[in-house]
Amino acid sequence: MLPATLKSDFPILGETVNGRPLVYLDNAATSQKPRAVLDASRHYYEAVNSNIHRGTHFLARAATAAHEAARETVAAHLNANSPDEIIFTSGTTDSINLVSDILPLSPGDEILISALEHHANIVPWQMLAERTGAKIVVIPCDENGVLDQAAFVNLLSEKTKILALTWVSNAFGTVNPVREMTAAAKRYGAIVLIDAAQAIPHMAIDVRELGADFIVFSGHKVYAPTGIGVLWGRLDLLKSLPPWKGGGEMIKEVTFESTTYNDPPFKYEAGTPNIEGAIALAAALDYVNAIGIDSIHSHEQELIAAAAAALSEIPGIRLYGPPERIGALSFAIEGVHHYDLGTLIDQMGVAVRTGHHCCQPLMARFGITGTTRASFALYNTMEDIESLATAVKKASMMLR
Repeated sequence: MLPATLKSDFPILGETVNGRPLVYLDNAATSQKPRAVLDASRHYYEAVNSNIHRGTHFLARAATAAHEAARETVAAHLNANSPDEIIFTSGTTDSINLVSDILPLSPGDEILISALEHHANIVPWQMLAERTGAKIVVIPCDENGVLDQAAFVNLLSEKTKILALTWVSNAFGTVNPVREMTAAAKRYGAIVLIDAAQAIPHMAIDVRELGADFIVFSGHKVYAPTGIGVLWGRLDLLKSLPPWKGGGEMIKEVTFESTTYNDPPFKYEAGTPNIEGAIALAAALDYVNAIGIDSIHSHEQELIAAAAAALSEIPGIRLYGPPERIGALSFAIEGVHHYDLGTLIDQMGVAVRTGHHCCQPLMARFGITGTTRASFALYNTMEDIESLATAVKKASMMLR
Protein backbone atom coordinates (compact mmCIF):
# COMPACT_ATOMS: atom_id res chain seq x y z
CA MET A 1 0.00 0.00 0.00
CA LEU A 2 1.06 3.58 -0.61
CA PRO A 3 1.57 5.74 2.48
CA ALA A 4 -1.53 7.50 3.78
CA THR A 5 0.57 10.65 4.07
CA LEU A 6 0.15 11.17 0.31
CA LYS A 7 -3.22 12.72 1.15
CA SER A 8 -1.38 15.71 2.55
CA ASP A 9 -0.12 16.47 -0.98
CA PHE A 10 -3.72 17.31 -1.96
CA PRO A 11 -4.98 20.40 -0.11
CA ILE A 12 -8.66 19.82 -0.89
CA LEU A 13 -8.60 16.47 0.92
CA GLY A 14 -8.27 18.38 4.18
CA GLU A 15 -11.79 19.74 3.73
CA THR A 16 -14.74 18.63 5.83
CA VAL A 17 -18.29 17.88 4.63
CA ASN A 18 -21.10 18.28 7.15
CA GLY A 19 -18.52 18.22 9.90
CA ARG A 20 -16.92 15.00 8.68
CA PRO A 21 -13.56 14.53 6.94
CA LEU A 22 -14.01 14.41 3.17
CA VAL A 23 -13.75 10.92 1.67
CA TYR A 24 -13.40 11.55 -2.05
CA LEU A 25 -14.36 8.55 -4.20
CA ASP A 26 -15.41 10.25 -7.43
CA ASN A 27 -12.06 10.04 -9.18
CA ALA A 28 -13.42 8.57 -12.41
CA ALA A 29 -15.25 11.88 -12.90
CA THR A 30 -12.25 14.02 -11.96
CA SER A 31 -9.22 13.61 -9.73
CA GLN A 32 -7.97 16.05 -7.14
CA LYS A 33 -4.77 18.02 -7.74
CA PRO A 34 -1.51 17.79 -5.77
CA ARG A 35 0.43 20.87 -4.69
CA ALA A 36 3.00 20.16 -7.39
CA VAL A 37 0.32 20.72 -10.03
CA LEU A 38 -1.21 23.73 -8.28
CA ASP A 39 2.27 25.24 -7.95
CA ALA A 40 3.00 24.65 -11.64
CA SER A 41 -0.19 26.44 -12.63
CA ARG A 42 0.46 29.33 -10.30
CA HIS A 43 4.10 29.65 -11.33
CA TYR A 44 3.13 29.86 -14.99
CA TYR A 45 0.80 32.81 -14.42
CA GLU A 46 3.09 34.54 -11.92
CA ALA A 47 6.41 34.11 -13.71
CA VAL A 48 6.05 32.89 -17.30
CA ASN A 49 2.67 33.95 -18.71
CA SER A 50 2.91 34.84 -22.40
CA ASN A 51 1.64 33.60 -25.72
CA ILE A 52 3.88 31.08 -27.40
CA HIS A 53 5.80 30.26 -30.58
CA ARG A 54 5.70 33.62 -32.31
CA GLY A 55 7.12 36.05 -29.76
CA THR A 56 10.80 36.91 -29.47
CA HIS A 57 10.78 38.55 -26.02
CA PHE A 58 11.92 36.78 -22.86
CA LEU A 59 8.52 35.67 -21.54
CA ALA A 60 7.42 34.39 -24.94
CA ARG A 61 10.56 32.31 -25.21
CA ALA A 62 10.18 31.01 -21.66
CA ALA A 63 6.52 30.09 -22.15
CA THR A 64 7.26 28.38 -25.46
CA ALA A 65 10.08 26.38 -23.91
CA ALA A 66 7.89 25.28 -20.98
CA HIS A 67 5.01 24.31 -23.27
CA GLU A 68 7.21 22.26 -25.58
CA ALA A 69 8.97 20.65 -22.59
CA ALA A 70 5.51 19.57 -21.44
CA ARG A 71 4.95 17.94 -24.83
CA GLU A 72 8.21 16.04 -24.40
CA THR A 73 7.13 14.89 -20.92
CA VAL A 74 3.85 13.52 -22.27
CA ALA A 75 5.66 11.82 -25.16
CA ALA A 76 8.07 10.14 -22.76
CA HIS A 77 5.21 9.05 -20.48
CA LEU A 78 3.51 7.31 -23.42
CA ASN A 79 6.78 6.06 -24.95
CA ALA A 80 5.91 7.88 -28.16
CA ASN A 81 8.39 7.89 -31.01
CA SER A 82 8.41 11.69 -31.14
CA PRO A 83 6.94 14.69 -29.30
CA ASP A 84 5.47 15.61 -32.70
CA GLU A 85 2.94 12.81 -32.12
CA ILE A 86 1.50 14.64 -29.09
CA ILE A 87 -1.37 17.01 -29.82
CA PHE A 88 -2.76 19.07 -26.96
CA THR A 89 -6.56 19.31 -26.91
CA SER A 90 -9.14 20.32 -24.33
CA GLY A 91 -9.74 16.70 -23.31
CA THR A 92 -10.81 13.23 -24.39
CA THR A 93 -14.06 14.41 -25.97
CA ASP A 94 -12.26 17.08 -27.99
CA SER A 95 -9.65 14.55 -29.11
CA ILE A 96 -12.25 12.05 -30.32
CA ASN A 97 -14.15 14.76 -32.17
CA LEU A 98 -10.92 15.85 -33.85
CA VAL A 99 -10.24 12.35 -35.15
CA SER A 100 -13.85 11.66 -36.17
CA ASP A 101 -13.93 14.90 -38.15
CA ILE A 102 -10.81 14.22 -40.23
CA LEU A 103 -11.16 10.52 -41.09
CA PRO A 104 -12.59 9.83 -44.56
CA LEU A 105 -15.38 7.25 -44.82
CA SER A 106 -17.76 6.10 -47.54
CA PRO A 107 -21.31 4.77 -47.52
CA GLY A 108 -21.38 1.20 -46.25
CA ASP A 109 -18.16 1.51 -44.24
CA GLU A 110 -18.47 0.28 -40.64
CA ILE A 111 -17.40 1.93 -37.39
CA LEU A 112 -16.99 -0.63 -34.64
CA ILE A 113 -17.59 0.53 -31.04
CA SER A 114 -18.50 -1.37 -27.89
CA ALA A 115 -21.43 -1.60 -25.48
CA LEU A 116 -19.19 -0.16 -22.76
CA GLU A 117 -18.50 3.20 -24.38
CA HIS A 118 -18.89 6.62 -22.79
CA HIS A 119 -21.14 8.93 -24.80
CA ALA A 120 -18.01 10.80 -25.92
CA ASN A 121 -16.92 7.68 -27.81
CA ILE A 122 -20.37 7.11 -29.32
CA VAL A 123 -21.84 10.41 -30.44
CA PRO A 124 -18.91 11.72 -32.57
CA TRP A 125 -18.93 8.44 -34.52
CA GLN A 126 -22.70 8.63 -34.96
CA MET A 127 -22.23 12.13 -36.38
CA LEU A 128 -19.54 10.83 -38.73
CA ALA A 129 -21.87 8.02 -39.83
CA GLU A 130 -24.65 10.52 -40.49
CA ARG A 131 -22.34 12.66 -42.64
CA THR A 132 -20.88 9.82 -44.67
CA GLY A 133 -23.46 7.05 -44.82
CA ALA A 134 -21.26 4.75 -42.74
CA LYS A 135 -22.75 2.32 -40.21
CA ILE A 136 -22.24 1.97 -36.45
CA VAL A 137 -21.70 -1.62 -35.28
CA VAL A 138 -21.69 -2.46 -31.56
CA ILE A 139 -19.68 -5.18 -29.80
CA PRO A 140 -21.99 -6.69 -27.15
CA CYS A 141 -21.09 -7.42 -23.54
CA ASP A 142 -22.12 -10.25 -21.23
CA GLU A 143 -23.83 -10.14 -17.83
CA ASN A 144 -20.52 -9.29 -16.15
CA GLY A 145 -19.97 -6.26 -18.36
CA VAL A 146 -17.23 -8.03 -20.33
CA LEU A 147 -17.06 -7.70 -24.10
CA ASP A 148 -17.96 -10.80 -26.09
CA GLN A 149 -14.71 -11.52 -27.91
CA ALA A 150 -16.22 -14.18 -30.18
CA ALA A 151 -18.85 -11.69 -31.30
CA PHE A 152 -16.16 -9.07 -31.83
CA VAL A 153 -14.17 -11.34 -34.12
CA ASN A 154 -17.32 -12.20 -36.08
CA LEU A 155 -18.19 -8.52 -36.51
CA LEU A 156 -14.83 -7.70 -38.09
CA SER A 157 -14.76 -7.62 -41.87
CA GLU A 158 -13.34 -5.72 -44.81
CA LYS A 159 -16.08 -3.15 -44.13
CA THR A 160 -14.56 -2.35 -40.71
CA LYS A 161 -12.76 0.95 -41.19
CA ILE A 162 -12.60 2.19 -37.60
CA LEU A 163 -12.42 0.51 -34.19
CA ALA A 164 -13.08 3.03 -31.40
CA LEU A 165 -12.71 1.32 -28.05
CA THR A 166 -12.44 2.29 -24.41
CA TRP A 167 -9.53 0.73 -22.56
CA VAL A 168 -11.22 0.83 -19.14
CA SER A 169 -14.95 1.30 -18.67
CA ASN A 170 -15.72 4.42 -16.67
CA ALA A 171 -19.00 2.84 -15.48
CA PHE A 172 -18.00 -0.72 -14.53
CA GLY A 173 -14.20 -0.70 -14.40
CA THR A 174 -14.00 -3.43 -17.05
CA VAL A 175 -10.55 -3.65 -18.63
CA ASN A 176 -10.74 -4.48 -22.31
CA PRO A 177 -7.99 -6.53 -24.02
CA VAL A 178 -7.10 -3.61 -26.24
CA ARG A 179 -3.82 -5.00 -27.53
CA GLU A 180 -5.43 -8.17 -28.83
CA MET A 181 -8.48 -6.32 -30.17
CA THR A 182 -6.26 -3.77 -31.89
CA ALA A 183 -4.24 -6.53 -33.55
CA ALA A 184 -7.43 -8.24 -34.75
CA ALA A 185 -8.81 -5.00 -36.24
CA LYS A 186 -5.48 -4.26 -37.90
CA ARG A 187 -5.69 -7.53 -39.81
CA TYR A 188 -8.58 -5.92 -41.68
CA GLY A 189 -6.77 -2.61 -42.14
CA ALA A 190 -8.95 -0.68 -39.69
CA ILE A 191 -7.94 2.57 -38.00
CA VAL A 192 -7.92 2.04 -34.21
CA LEU A 193 -8.61 4.72 -31.60
CA ILE A 194 -8.28 3.84 -27.91
CA ASP A 195 -10.03 5.94 -25.28
CA ALA A 196 -7.53 5.85 -22.41
CA ALA A 197 -9.25 8.41 -20.18
CA GLN A 198 -9.84 5.83 -17.43
CA ALA A 199 -6.58 3.97 -18.05
CA ILE A 200 -4.10 6.85 -17.80
CA PRO A 201 -4.24 7.27 -13.98
CA HIS A 202 -4.07 3.55 -13.20
CA MET A 203 -1.60 1.83 -15.54
CA ALA A 204 1.41 2.29 -17.77
CA ILE A 205 0.68 3.06 -21.41
CA ASP A 206 3.18 2.24 -24.16
CA VAL A 207 1.87 3.43 -27.51
CA ARG A 208 4.58 1.64 -29.45
CA GLU A 209 3.66 -1.68 -27.88
CA LEU A 210 -0.09 -1.15 -28.16
CA GLY A 211 -0.21 -0.87 -31.95
CA ALA A 212 -3.16 1.54 -32.17
CA ASP A 213 -3.32 4.60 -34.42
CA PHE A 214 -4.72 7.08 -31.88
CA ILE A 215 -4.88 7.27 -28.10
CA VAL A 216 -6.82 9.96 -26.24
CA PHE A 217 -7.06 11.04 -22.62
CA SER A 218 -7.95 13.97 -20.36
CA GLY A 219 -5.58 15.62 -17.92
CA HIS A 220 -8.15 16.02 -15.17
CA LYS A 221 -8.40 12.23 -14.78
CA VAL A 222 -4.70 12.06 -13.90
CA TYR A 223 -4.35 14.88 -11.32
CA ALA A 224 -3.99 17.70 -13.86
CA PRO A 225 -6.41 20.60 -14.45
CA THR A 226 -9.59 20.45 -16.48
CA GLY A 227 -9.50 21.80 -20.04
CA ILE A 228 -6.32 20.00 -21.11
CA GLY A 229 -6.11 16.69 -22.93
CA VAL A 230 -3.98 14.71 -25.33
CA LEU A 231 -4.38 13.11 -28.69
CA TRP A 232 -1.48 10.83 -29.54
CA GLY A 233 -1.40 9.75 -33.17
CA ARG A 234 1.00 7.95 -35.46
CA LEU A 235 3.06 10.65 -37.09
CA ASP A 236 2.76 9.31 -40.62
CA LEU A 237 -1.02 9.21 -40.26
CA LEU A 238 -1.19 12.72 -38.80
CA LYS A 239 0.85 14.00 -41.73
CA SER A 240 -1.45 12.37 -44.27
CA LEU A 241 -4.78 13.52 -42.80
CA PRO A 242 -6.31 16.98 -43.32
CA PRO A 243 -6.28 19.69 -40.64
CA TRP A 244 -9.25 20.14 -38.34
CA LYS A 245 -9.56 23.82 -37.40
CA GLY A 246 -7.98 26.83 -39.05
CA GLY A 247 -5.90 29.67 -37.67
CA GLY A 248 -2.93 30.36 -35.46
CA GLU A 249 0.00 27.99 -35.35
CA MET A 250 -1.56 25.45 -37.74
CA ILE A 251 -0.41 27.46 -40.76
CA LYS A 252 2.94 28.10 -42.40
CA GLU A 253 1.89 30.73 -44.91
CA VAL A 254 -1.41 32.43 -45.76
CA THR A 255 -2.43 34.38 -48.84
CA PHE A 256 -5.92 35.23 -50.00
CA GLU A 257 -5.50 32.57 -52.65
CA SER A 258 -4.31 29.65 -50.50
CA THR A 259 -2.86 28.47 -47.19
CA THR A 260 0.08 26.17 -46.52
CA TYR A 261 -0.48 24.04 -43.42
CA ASN A 262 2.05 23.40 -40.69
CA ASP A 263 3.43 19.99 -39.76
CA PRO A 264 2.08 17.96 -36.81
CA PRO A 265 1.56 18.58 -33.99
CA PHE A 266 0.94 22.27 -34.79
CA LYS A 267 -1.23 21.32 -37.76
CA TYR A 268 -3.89 20.31 -35.22
CA GLU A 269 -3.40 23.07 -32.64
CA ALA A 270 -5.23 26.06 -34.09
CA GLY A 271 -5.38 29.20 -31.98
CA THR A 272 -3.82 29.91 -28.61
CA PRO A 273 -3.51 26.62 -26.71
CA ASN A 274 -4.05 25.94 -23.02
CA ILE A 275 -0.43 26.69 -22.18
CA GLU A 276 -0.81 26.53 -18.42
CA GLY A 277 -2.81 23.31 -18.71
CA ALA A 278 -0.09 21.56 -20.71
CA ILE A 279 2.57 22.62 -18.21
CA ALA A 280 0.43 21.49 -15.28
CA LEU A 281 -0.29 18.17 -17.03
CA ALA A 282 3.45 17.56 -17.29
CA ALA A 283 3.76 18.32 -13.56
CA ALA A 284 0.99 15.79 -12.85
CA LEU A 285 2.73 13.09 -14.88
CA ASP A 286 6.01 13.86 -13.11
CA TYR A 287 4.19 13.47 -9.78
CA VAL A 288 2.72 10.11 -10.85
CA ASN A 289 6.06 8.85 -12.11
CA ALA A 290 7.84 9.89 -8.92
CA ILE A 291 5.50 7.60 -7.00
CA GLY A 292 5.56 4.90 -9.66
CA ILE A 293 2.61 3.86 -11.81
CA ASP A 294 3.06 0.18 -10.90
CA SER A 295 2.92 1.03 -7.20
CA ILE A 296 -0.18 3.14 -7.80
CA HIS A 297 -1.81 0.29 -9.72
CA SER A 298 -1.12 -2.25 -6.95
CA HIS A 299 -2.37 0.15 -4.27
CA GLU A 300 -5.61 0.85 -6.10
CA GLN A 301 -6.23 -2.83 -6.83
CA GLU A 302 -6.04 -3.59 -3.11
CA LEU A 303 -8.50 -0.77 -2.42
CA ILE A 304 -11.05 -1.83 -5.02
CA ALA A 305 -10.90 -5.48 -3.93
CA ALA A 306 -11.43 -4.44 -0.32
CA ALA A 307 -14.34 -2.19 -1.30
CA ALA A 308 -15.99 -4.98 -3.32
CA ALA A 309 -15.63 -7.40 -0.41
CA ALA A 310 -17.01 -4.93 2.14
CA LEU A 311 -19.96 -3.85 0.02
CA SER A 312 -20.84 -7.45 -0.87
CA GLU A 313 -21.86 -8.01 2.74
CA ILE A 314 -24.71 -5.50 2.47
CA PRO A 315 -28.10 -7.19 1.90
CA GLY A 316 -29.67 -6.65 -1.50
CA ILE A 317 -26.57 -5.18 -3.14
CA ARG A 318 -25.42 -5.96 -6.67
CA LEU A 319 -21.96 -5.17 -7.93
CA TYR A 320 -21.64 -4.50 -11.65
CA GLY A 321 -18.66 -5.44 -13.76
CA PRO A 322 -16.12 -8.26 -13.52
CA PRO A 323 -14.05 -9.02 -10.40
CA GLU A 324 -10.92 -7.83 -12.25
CA ARG A 325 -11.98 -4.19 -12.23
CA ILE A 326 -9.79 -1.13 -12.42
CA GLY A 327 -10.59 2.29 -11.02
CA ALA A 328 -14.35 2.11 -10.62
CA LEU A 329 -16.83 0.00 -8.66
CA SER A 330 -20.51 0.36 -9.58
CA PHE A 331 -23.28 -1.02 -7.42
CA ALA A 332 -27.00 -0.88 -6.75
CA ILE A 333 -29.17 -1.89 -3.80
CA GLU A 334 -32.53 -3.50 -4.43
CA GLY A 335 -35.36 -1.10 -3.73
CA VAL A 336 -33.07 1.91 -3.30
CA HIS A 337 -32.67 4.63 -5.93
CA HIS A 338 -29.05 5.44 -6.68
CA TYR A 339 -29.65 9.18 -6.34
CA ASP A 340 -31.14 8.78 -2.88
CA LEU A 341 -28.28 6.55 -1.83
CA GLY A 342 -25.66 8.98 -3.10
CA THR A 343 -27.36 11.91 -1.39
CA LEU A 344 -27.38 10.20 2.01
CA ILE A 345 -23.78 9.03 1.61
CA ASP A 346 -22.78 12.63 0.88
CA GLN A 347 -24.34 13.70 4.19
CA MET A 348 -21.84 11.35 5.84
CA GLY A 349 -18.90 13.00 4.03
CA VAL A 350 -18.41 10.36 1.32
CA ALA A 351 -18.35 11.65 -2.28
CA VAL A 352 -19.47 9.12 -4.90
CA ARG A 353 -21.11 9.44 -8.30
CA THR A 354 -24.69 8.47 -9.10
CA GLY A 355 -26.49 8.21 -12.43
CA HIS A 356 -25.81 6.67 -15.83
CA HIS A 357 -22.18 7.88 -15.95
CA CYS A 358 -22.65 9.05 -19.57
CA CYS A 359 -23.24 5.40 -20.53
CA GLN A 360 -26.97 5.28 -21.19
CA PRO A 361 -26.77 2.43 -23.75
CA LEU A 362 -24.84 0.33 -21.22
CA MET A 363 -27.39 1.05 -18.49
CA ALA A 364 -30.20 0.11 -20.89
CA ARG A 365 -28.39 -3.19 -21.59
CA PHE A 366 -28.77 -4.03 -17.89
CA GLY A 367 -32.29 -2.67 -17.56
CA ILE A 368 -31.35 0.08 -15.11
CA THR A 369 -31.28 3.88 -15.14
CA GLY A 370 -28.02 4.19 -13.26
CA THR A 371 -25.77 3.00 -10.45
CA THR A 372 -23.84 4.34 -7.52
CA ARG A 373 -20.14 4.41 -8.39
CA ALA A 374 -17.12 4.62 -6.12
CA SER A 375 -13.86 5.28 -7.94
CA PHE A 376 -10.35 5.28 -6.60
CA ALA A 377 -7.08 7.19 -6.77
CA LEU A 378 -3.59 6.98 -5.35
CA TYR A 379 -4.52 9.08 -2.29
CA ASN A 380 -7.38 6.85 -1.16
CA THR A 381 -6.84 4.64 1.88
CA MET A 382 -8.33 1.60 3.59
CA GLU A 383 -9.93 4.03 6.02
CA ASP A 384 -11.76 5.54 3.05
CA ILE A 385 -13.05 2.07 2.16
CA GLU A 386 -14.30 1.56 5.72
CA SER A 387 -16.06 4.93 5.59
CA LEU A 388 -17.67 4.01 2.27
CA ALA A 389 -18.92 0.64 3.49
CA THR A 390 -20.25 2.10 6.74
CA ALA A 391 -22.03 4.94 4.94
CA VAL A 392 -23.60 2.67 2.30
CA LYS A 393 -24.79 0.20 4.92
CA LYS A 394 -26.30 2.91 7.09
CA ALA A 395 -27.94 4.69 4.15
CA SER A 396 -29.40 1.48 2.74
CA MET A 397 -30.98 0.65 6.09
CA MET A 398 -32.53 4.12 6.24
CA LEU A 399 -33.93 3.90 2.70
CA ARG A 400 -35.34 0.36 2.71
